[in-house]
Amino acid sequence: MKMTFIGATHEVTGSCTYLEAAGKRILVDFGMEQGRDTYENIRIPCAPAQIDYVLLTHAHIDHSGLLPLLYAGGFTGEIHATSATCSLCEIMLRDSAHIQEFEAEWRNRKAMRKGGDPYVPLYTTEEALETLKLFVPHPYDQRFSLCDGVDVRFRDAGHLLGSSSIELWLTEGETTKKLVFSGDIGNYNQPLIRDPQVPEEADYVIMESTYGNRLHEKPKGYLPALVQILRDTFSRKGSVIIPSFAVGRTQEMLYYFKKIKDQNLLPEFGDFPIYMDSPLAIEATDVFLRNQNSCFDEEALSYVRRGENPIGVSGLIPAVTSDASKAINADKRPKVILSASGMCEAGRIKHHLKHNLWKPENTILFVGYQAEGSLGRKIVEGAKLVTLFGESVQVKAQIVQLEGMSGHADQRGLLDWIRAIHGVQKVFVIHGASDSADAFRDKLWYGEGLDAYAPYSGAEFDIAAGKITYDAPPVPIAQKPKRNESTYERLNQTLERLTALVQSSRGMSNKELAKMADQLGELCAKWNRR
Repeated sequence: MKMTFIGATHEVTGSCTYLEAAGKRILVDFGMEQGRDTYENIRIPCAPAQIDYVLLTHAHIDHSGLLPLLYAGGFTGEIHATSATCSLCEIMLRDSAHIQEFEAEWRNRKAMRKGGDPYVPLYTTEEALETLKLFVPHPYDQRFSLCDGVDVRFRDAGHLLGSSSIELWLTEGETTKKLVFSGDIGNYNQPLIRDPQVPEEADYVIMESTYGNRLHEKPKGYLPALVQILRDTFSRKGSVIIPSFAVGRTQEMLYYFKKIKDQNLLPEFGDFPIYMDSPLAIEATDVFLRNQNSCFDEEALSYVRRGENPIGVSGLIPAVTSDASKAINADKRPKVILSASGMCEAGRIKHHLKHNLWKPENTILFVGYQAEGSLGRKIVEGAKLVTLFGESVQVKAQIVQLEGMSGHADQRGLLDWIRAIHGVQKVFVIHGASDSADAFRDKLWYGEGLDAYAPYSGAEFDIAAGKITYDAPPVPIAQKPKRNESTYERLNQTLERLTALVQSSRGMSNKELAKMADQLGELCAKWNRR
């Protein structure tokens, strides 16, 4: 039994862990990296065709986004996930493939003008569609045999519709070990979906740490805070633009807007328009409604029992076509614009930022995590000028972030989750930036008395023996220096070469040493005079 850490090690995205057990090769997640890429990841230690199974914690692209690439490389095994995750992946992987193809088409137009090499998309829509045929859906809380020696159960992680923590029983001979992969652990008391369910026991826990060093600064209440933002902005005759993940956060916001309108909390602005400008979000909303009985919490189900749609808010205007999207900014009424992507890295939100970011009467409301290096993170951290579609745009709108709306548990929530699991011999801390992962590891070790380890990509663990067999070192990705930094670095490299040359000159004749010293002295004198 062996576990190798591939992705989301001292990083927040790109989740992937490789297992060998019972003669099978298994991946837990195969996600795409998003935002800043800090460390090199090793390759999966076998050909894609040799992978037998993939277990998927949830549908977010940083956990599922490379599955079509795995298929393109020869993978033909099974992908196991909850039923809702399978449904969401149908739309999200198609959307991801469309983005890959669109980017390739754009890059190739530029390459043709410059005579450059053609750009090949990471994967195609056809490959995404073929990947979807490999999915095997499962209900929550039902233990099943994946193969001889491997049993699996999905538990509700409370992060996203269909999200799961995965319980994994591995048996070889007389030895059985239980692993729990936390997936992304949800924030407690989120709208619509249930709170995280905690497995009862485990030998080893592989655990996320997105907010491992932070506590959410929750407002007194989501509704009062949101109502105040709307009132302040609409009073300035502005609009509220919300970069929102199409799956999960958009549906939560619809739930809040329904409450605001049903309870008449903003009477002075009546039935204000809410634009949902994301075809993916529109499809995802339908998936939410199809899975309400298995995934919604009691409060949301109370609407369903009364015959109401808990995310059916009045004044909602879906924008499917690009023409409908462009027309939104011609509507001068105070309004809400919900648009993807949530980190402002792609999608229609970038067009809305271009039209609205420079207007002081508007508010840009961030309601989700902003990864380091993303455009959303730059705006939240106070950038005064950003680049959109090659054009500089001033940031004059009000920038507001509602931290309490995070879909991830904070440090307190993570600690509550791990404390409830009995028999834990070791915790592997992943899915967090370096400062967060290391801080949470230390919190577990010194505060909770748990043996905790934050691996880097390539680290290996013998599951049966309970030993780390390879403690991989960090391999930082070389950042491309700015032009003046690059030139100065060349000068430093030349100094290193010169120092090595002088140190190796011992043993040369006095005549040669004198000649070298004279020439170097002349060079120094020349540059000292400048």
